[in-house]
Amino acid sequence: MAVNVAIEIPDDIGRALGARASDVSRAVLEAVAIEAYRSGTITPAQVQQMLGLRSRWETESFLRRAEAYHDYTMDDLERDIAAIRDESRQ
Repeated sequence: MAVNVAIEIPDDIGRALGARASDVSRAVLEAVAIEAYRSGTITPAQVQQMLGLRSRWETESFLRRAEAYHDYTMDDLERDIAAIRDESRQ
């Protein structure tokens, strides 16, 4: 199931957005995905799904271009390593 959202943007702002991106709807969708990722609301996998990106690498590239980074701590690394080990045992 998908949620459709309609927003109204003043004409002058719509024109400015259109001058920067040929598809204003896509630009707004990408901005929402970036902000949701930055705030920790959604994961990279959800960004990929939301934007219809083909792979994890395409998603990572998109997030890098948007300068949307999360702090990656030693705890994060240890959890990732443990998850990889668990997957390899299955």
